[in-house]
Amino acid sequence: MNRNSCLLRKTENIGLDLDNTIVCYDRCFHALAVERCGVPASLPAEKTAVRQFLREAGREAEWTELQGVAYGLGMGRAEAFSGALDFVREALQRGRTLKIISHRTRHPIVGDQTDLHATALEWLRREGFVGPEGLREEDVFFETTKEAKLARIAEQRCDVFLDDLPELLMADAFPAQVEGWLFAPGQTGASYERVVTDWAAFGRQVL
Repeated sequence: MNRNSCLLRKTENIGLDLDNTIVCYDRCFHALAVERCGVPASLPAEKTAVRQFLREAGREAEWTELQGVAYGLGMGRAEAFSGALDFVREALQRGRTLKIISHRTRHPIVGDQTDLHATALEWLRREGFVGPEGLREEDVFFETTKEAKLARIAEQRCDVFLDDLPELLMADAFPAQVEGWLFAPGQTGASYERVVTDWAAFGRQVL
């Protein structure tokens, strides 16, 4: 089936990205940037605003280190996108199979060498995505390269996959049999055919 065709079949196996799809880092990055980098508190509490501020100030190295903190020791400040946990629980109640497949290095590129896979799994447990009413731990995959993530999506035979990166969904190695969906909250005119701006909309499309 062409990846740009409309979804015509029932989706039994649903794949989900983690960072910036399930996990929202806006307030997390803002708080850490104010505390660690002296970013003005008046800056919008958005990850992209923090990134732009530091890059325009020629502070790329600080941005790189800040990412390692946010995805590691600071991940406890991150929040789930509204509706994400409701989607997971409803999908499981309806008998769907869910897989979380994330591209994450094992440790930050610079700074404290926290195990980023462990912090993500801890966050998923704490927020209820993994556990008695959520996924099993063996249905969560952390891949250290984008190529490995794409291979895992194919290996897990996902019917659909939700991700915030259009370049991953449009990659040559993205499995042709998988229906890709772009998660783009607050965006319009995103460069991908199948776009949802919130989790409720994704549920209406695939459940």
